[in-house]
Amino acid sequence: EFVNQYHFDARNHAWEKENGIPETKLKVDFQLIEQNRAENRTSMITILRFMIVLDHFVISGAMSQAVHLPNRLVEEPTEFTDEEKRVLVEPLLDILKRMTYEVTEIAFDAPGVNLEF
Repeated sequence: EFVNQYHFDARNHAWEKENGIPETKLKVDFQLIEQNRAENRTSMITILRFMIVLDHFVISGAMSQAVHLPNRLVEEPTEFTDEEKRVLVEPLLDILKRMTYEVTEIAFDAPGVNLEF
């Protein structure tokens, strides 16, 4: 897993009144890198882009991870079931939860915020 970007920003409600309130978004992309037919293996990158809006702050950024699927050739990411997509992105969601807990614990000098997905 690799943290490409992680931002913690206090919300500015006055600015939001003039410019709009940010919206929570999670987006997962899968980029196929290699199909090794001889070894019956697919290599890809899972990318999680996120913006999570809470009462007093917004976290945003991107995380990625290399994934190697033995005994499976994938032509298109659309072949994955919803459950397979969830399994592939789970390690990135775990890092996001952990980082958010740790950052908010430090920022607020109080128990951290638990994200629920």
